[in-house]
Amino acid sequence: MKKILVVCMLISAIAVYATNGDNMIGVTPSSSALGGTGVGAPVGATDQIFRNPAFLGNYKGFNMSFGTVLFFPEVRARYADMTHGDSGYIKSQADTFMVPEIGITYQINDKITFGLGAFGVSGMGVDYRNRDPRLSNMNTNFQFMRTIGAFAYRINENWSLGFGLDLAWGSLNIGTFLQEPDTGDYFEAGGGVSQAFGAGTQLGISYQKGNLTFGAMYQSSIPMNYDRVLDTNHDGIFEKMKLEQPEEIAIGAGYKLNSWRFMFDIRWIGWNDADGYGDFLWDNQTVYALGIEYTVSKYTTLKFGFNYAESPIKNGENLDLMTPEHKVSDLEAMFSDFQVAWFNLIGFPAITEEHYSLGFSHNFNETFGIDFGFVYAPKKTVKAVSINEFALTEASNRQYSFAIGLKWHF
Repeated sequence: MKKILVVCMLISAIAVYATNGDNMIGVTPSSSALGGTGVGAPVGATDQIFRNPAFLGNYKGFNMSFGTVLFFPEVRARYADMTHGDSGYIKSQADTFMVPEIGITYQINDKITFGLGAFGVSGMGVDYRNRDPRLSNMNTNFQFMRTIGAFAYRINENWSLGFGLDLAWGSLNIGTFLQEPDTGDYFEAGGGVSQAFGAGTQLGISYQKGNLTFGAMYQSSIPMNYDRVLDTNHDGIFEKMKLEQPEEIAIGAGYKLNSWRFMFDIRWIGWNDADGYGDFLWDNQTVYALGIEYTVSKYTTLKFGFNYAESPIKNGENLDLMTPEHKVSDLEAMFSDFQVAWFNLIGFPAITEEHYSLGFSHNFNETFGIDFGFVYAPKKTVKAVSINEFALTEASNRQYSFAIGLKWHF
């Protein structure tokens, strides 16, 4: 078991392309198919380690799952100004990503249940190398994973508490050409891959009575410091960047009616309050997640979901093109309103809003089963225009993902 977990942690270094900002809506096929729910109702043993550990006690004995998600983003960007003309829409070459997940849970006794999981939970990236030079050779890759140890404690037949310790690993690579303000010359500013480690906590509570469930969870922020990321002033020294994973607060509820089960979560993500994301002017998000299950038989369950959150990156008009007034983390150079928008849309276009999902679970016997999930995010486009319409930048993002997982119960 130890070897399997280590292998999964290493594989999780592969980049993912995420959905709510740079966060995946779900970490397993089950939660993905149910729109990313799991705070107010149990959706799977492994899911609860990450989404709300207070529900871990719903899963008896020993449970293990292993799965993978394949992401297929279709990202396009455009840049135009009155001097250099219009690049037209250029497709990012970073269009296929994979992320695995693994989790185990064990009910120690009637009161205490333990869970351990490793998940790739956040990430984004583009690749415009050897494409139109007006996109500045932008190539980015951000990966973030959590290894979580969690406990659930059942207070009584209705109430349970959950606690999790998150150990985080992140990798950040930004490659691009920047322009010197004095000479106007372009230079390669990227410092290569930088890695960082951090830690955080999560607290959950659940209530269950009859066919009704309720849950709430708090996930702390995780400060991350990435060294040698960019040389923004062309002095030969690569500067560091803080990119703090934001805190989250969520509540949810579930209700079972005959063969149907309905789940609804609301989650708040504090992008604007986090180092790095706030500097890049990301807005906070409120995420609405809906999940519906229909039990076909003892062995088969169909799943449907919907997830919506406004893009943390907004359209911009009449943006200042030249005045450097934004300090971004520990980077030396200052950036104008338009430059911040350009960096978001060309380098990190985490702008998808709507997500439609479906899937199924099938148990072949009392021990072994399979989960499948599919998520489609329609195209979303965001544009930024400078004062007097001298320059504009634009990005669109459409996503497909397929997830499959195997699960065992003993």
